[in-house]
Amino acid sequence: MATNTASNYTDDVLDYLDEKLLPIAQRTLVSYGLGEPIKLDKGRGRTYKAIRLKRLPLPFTSLSEGVPPVGLLMDLEPITGVVDQWGALGNITDVAEETVFHPPFQNLIKMLGLQAGETLERNTYNTLMSGTQVQFANNKASRFNLLATDVMTSAELIKVTGILRVLGAPAYDGSEETNINKDARMGGANASKSPRVLEHFICINHPSITSDLRGDTDIKTAWSRSDVNRLYNHEIGEWNSVRFCESNMVPGFTGVAAVSGSAGTAGALASDDYFIIVTGSDTQNQYESLIYQVSAGITVTGPTGSVDVTLPSTPGFTYSVYIGTTTSPVNLGLSTAGPTTGPLIGQATQLAAGATVTITNLGLAQVPPAPVATGVTVYPSFIFGRGAYGQVELSGMKYTYLDKADKSDPLNQLLTAGWKVFYGTIILNNTFMARIESGTAFPINFV
Repeated sequence: MATNTASNYTDDVLDYLDEKLLPIAQRTLVSYGLGEPIKLDKGRGRTYKAIRLKRLPLPFTSLSEGVPPVGLLMDLEPITGVVDQWGALGNITDVAEETVFHPPFQNLIKMLGLQAGETLERNTYNTLMSGTQVQFANNKASRFNLLATDVMTSAELIKVTGILRVLGAPAYDGSEETNINKDARMGGANASKSPRVLEHFICINHPSITSDLRGDTDIKTAWSRSDVNRLYNHEIGEWNSVRFCESNMVPGFTGVAAVSGSAGTAGALASDDYFIIVTGSDTQNQYESLIYQVSAGITVTGPTGSVDVTLPSTPGFTYSVYIGTTTSPVNLGLSTAGPTTGPLIGQATQLAAGATVTITNLGLAQVPPAPVATGVTVYPSFIFGRGAYGQVELSGMKYTYLDKADKSDPLNQLLTAGWKVFYGTIILNNTFMARIESGTAFPINFV
């Protein structure tokens, strides 16, 4: 008996498409907005410069009658930073705009707005990672010595905040000037005010570190009582005069076993033993978050020596190859597989996963991220007071929407949207900030 089934009528079935777009993963933006806003005047170049006066040493002894003291030299400390232009754009054809159900141009504008904010956040963390005051959890000597069990605790925070106070880091909601009239019995000028305005430092940490801190009894208790006093975006609690803000854009570093290479004769390397370090950058935030161990020595015969490297194939990552004649390479490699435009043209970076690339010579001087033990994930937590870093702006965020015909597009076949900003993040005072690097019991592993 013949039976009509749904497959007989596929030409008469309308596909269902939800009118609403599905939600995308959310990024928590914190660090950019906490930097000191600084305006760089137009027509004055790209370099910001400021001067800090150094304190005068206190007199060692009292004055002798009738004898003037030795004159003191007043030292200056210059602070400089360079602004760069960042931006992105997208194009939509008129055909796509007329035929696609969810309006492409409107959605492009929305996604570019998200991208702009996330770029500023990512760049801020990249600058904060260059801070010179670093503490490794559990008294470890380096990032490489950290284990997954070396987690963030209240003891680590007490140590770092104590150092910042000794160094005189200004607190938020406190005066930046020395107040000799503070009443020690009352805990300072703000002691009688609401807890919302008491002096405090700020800590920005990754959600994995938040999970570690929730296991610390002292912090867990304090956070349960401080929810009502939140001041900042994505603040999660207060403890020991530190307000904690959580961001899932804080970078992390995972150690991976070494990638080996083999000698070839298709380049310009001189005769020597070469070592390579491969790093993997996630394609969303572009952090070098996978740090492969240094390879064994690769004996190359020059003057036409080269090194062939088969890259890992972890989804969602591109790769960079560093090369040098020591176990601590400080140069990107040169490779024709690298970018063909931009400032990194010809460098062994942004390389496709799983590709076999040839390193033909030493490239730009650039130091890879510090190594991490294989299988361990490390996150930094940034603790700082007021004036630790600034956001120097030459030209603020500008959005462009081109949806009208012009001489280059007389039929208006392309709709273009984009953004640009001319700015730079600068560390104003290293002694006002520190970072704690720690393992975590809650890693988000990519391998």
